[in-house]
Amino acid sequence: MSPHACPGTGPDGLGMDVTADVDALYTDGITARKGAFTPEWADRIREDIEVAFEEALARPGGAVGRGPHRYYVEIHPEQLRGFVDLVDHPWVRSVCTAVLGPRYRIVELGFDVPLAGAVDQPWHRDFPMPEETRAERRLTSLAFNVTAVDMEEDMGPFEIAPGTQWDDGPRFDHGMFPPRADHPRYEQRAVRKYPQRGDISARTALTIHRGTANHSARPRPVLVLGVDGPEARNGERHDTAVTRAYWETLPERVRRHLDCPIVDVLRPITQKHTIEGLVMGDA
Repeated sequence: MSPHACPGTGPDGLGMDVTADVDALYTDGITARKGAFTPEWADRIREDIEVAFEEALARPGGAVGRGPHRYYVEIHPEQLRGFVDLVDHPWVRSVCTAVLGPRYRIVELGFDVPLAGAVDQPWHRDFPMPEETRAERRLTSLAFNVTAVDMEEDMGPFEIAPGTQWDDGPRFDHGMFPPRADHPRYEQRAVRKYPQRGDISARTALTIHRGTANHSARPRPVLVLGVDGPEARNGERHDTAVTRAYWETLPERVRRHLDCPIVDVLRPITQKHTIEGLVMGDA
């Protein structure tokens, strides 16, 4: 375990031992909890993603490209029936507390959808390395992924190069894209993931990864939950909000970590076309 990590218990009275998960995040850059939910729960996630995706594609700025036939959409928590189940899951809370501390903040909820015809993304990380990570070798944010379908080989598996979360240098384009000369190293280290409905993974988005080509006729939707430690600033790139009525239904231990505005009426989110989106679109 990193010397910066906390025990897997906190103010929520958690008792899960996530020592192995923290070790995996600091060594490989990714860990997972198999069978955290039932397949039926994941099916409801897929249904809500499909509704939100159709709505997002129907309006300007509703979805942002992550490469040909590949989209990202940010949504509000109350658009997802399983939101509280996910963020209140003991494993999710324990991992967040152990890695980020008891004042972690939920800052992002969205989903990626690689459609039929999606191609290999370039190797990348999701944002430039924070100074805390560079100077102190400390993780300041996490990304949780929940597959909405049973992953199969032809559907474009997520590919990750374990241990590359510490890679750094001035040759990284925009701080996120390693030089092409380094790609063979990532391909040699690459591991493909085949999650099934009900599984959850947690990773540092600094670990070099990519989506691969979807050769099937089926979309591969995956939910994304972004969580920041106190010093991280990823929330500045996201526009999640909740209505006052929804806020009042949330357990206090969820409210404590939900970092977003409370509004009277939700407005559809206009996706931010980041540098990553521009580069992915040219891939």
